[in-house]
Amino acid sequence: MNQKKRLAIFDRLAAAIPEPTTELNYNSVFELLIAVVLSAQATDKGVNKATARLFAVANTPESILALGLDGLKGDIKTIGLFNSKAANIMMLCQQLLDHHNGQVPQTRAELEALAGVGRKTANVILNTAFGHPTIAVDTHIFRVANRTGLAPGKNVLEVEQKLDKWTPKSHKKDAHHLLILHGRYTCVARKPKCLGCVIEDLCEYQEKPVKNAQTKAL
Repeated sequence: MNQKKRLAIFDRLAAAIPEPTTELNYNSVFELLIAVVLSAQATDKGVNKATARLFAVANTPESILALGLDGLKGDIKTIGLFNSKAANIMMLCQQLLDHHNGQVPQTRAELEALAGVGRKTANVILNTAFGHPTIAVDTHIFRVANRTGLAPGKNVLEVEQKLDKWTPKSHKKDAHHLLILHGRYTCVARKPKCLGCVIEDLCEYQEKPVKNAQTKAL
């Protein structure tokens, strides 16, 4: 795939999704960080239900620590892996107070030093909270990048590096959410909705519906 086609793909996605943003609910950078940590192997809908309970009673490092581990578990127990996530969040909150005056840091190294925060979570925070042109590769982006031919790679890091290199500068800041939302609602895992896709003619997916292939042949 060449850069002209990549630009056309992002131009169309941007036109179709004029306000690309996270579907996690949050009112502060700290709330976003907690929501993203909880979102690993969980749906945004499920996380939003849990954080609605949690943030109503505790939405700062101090107040979450005051809940205690058992109290935190009670509020997030509907989320998968809630035991390990709760332990990480307690450690994370203490780290924020000990090393960052309770504030979420703005560098990758500092973010990744926090408990429960890996490269993907750091990228989400840098992009969504602080406006950095980073692209966090989740299962949706990994699928879209490979299926369309936009940035094929064998693992998430390879896909991230290719997207970082090849994503047009004009779309770099929003690329993360454009690709996630496209993957979540159109380029879905089991049966992609190719017939209604705005980039169908640009996509290099080899298993598009027969109707599309016949149309191209006309």
